[in-house]
Amino acid sequence: MPAKIAFPVLLAFGLALTACAPASTAVPSAGATDLPPTPLPPSDTPAPSATPTPAPTASATETPSPIPVVESLKAVVNTNLLSCRYGPGSEYLYLDAFRQGLHLTLVGQTGGNNWVWVKGDKNNCWVNVKFLDIEGDFKTLPVVYPEPAHIPKTSRYPPTTVLSAARDGDKVTVVWLGIPVSAGDYEDENMFIYIIETWRCEGGQIIFDPIASNRETVTFVDEPGCAVPSHGRVFVQEKHGYTRPAEIPWP
Repeated sequence: MPAKIAFPVLLAFGLALTACAPASTAVPSAGATDLPPTPLPPSDTPAPSATPTPAPTASATETPSPIPVVESLKAVVNTNLLSCRYGPGSEYLYLDAFRQGLHLTLVGQTGGNNWVWVKGDKNNCWVNVKFLDIEGDFKTLPVVYPEPAHIPKTSRYPPTTVLSAARDGDKVTVVWLGIPVSAGDYEDENMFIYIIETWRCEGGQIIFDPIASNRETVTFVDEPGCAVPSHGRVFVQEKHGYTRPAEIPWP
């Protein structure tokens, strides 16, 4: 009898203890994200600052190597009776003629066209390179025009005067004062009275372009884009030589 009473009493006592115990708190799982992260204590070492990357500098533009200059070149005439003239162009007065096969020494150039200065026994004169077989590149010869290879002077006539120089886009028109030349002072019936020497810009390069005229005006092309300024002058030509030049006020 006592054993039967003890068991119900014990069971009732255990249930009472369970009811009085505090409710358990759920422990968050490892993957829970509801709680904010614990902040780290400040560090004594400052965070590294971003180092600015220097902007790449443009490489220096390479300056073209200058063409070497030689004192002279050897050449052979490849046509018969090649005219050699006082100035670097077919428009200038005639000085001499060379036979085919003649050996020449070239001592200069203009730097702007295809004429070269030939060493002579008494006077130097000018020929076109297309009538020569040259040992080397004529562009390596020194530039000698307009000095020291100047054209012969005359005092028989006064110099002209440039009246105007006007530009219309790339075209330049020059007008000058007329100077009459006597028929007896013509070299031949094909001689021109005026020689207009122009150093004009074409394709980014200065071209030496002598122009012959029997009229007191001429028009030519002068483009932009050259490092050296264009310029020019006008001569009166007669069989004894050339007057002082009239400089063109370049437009």
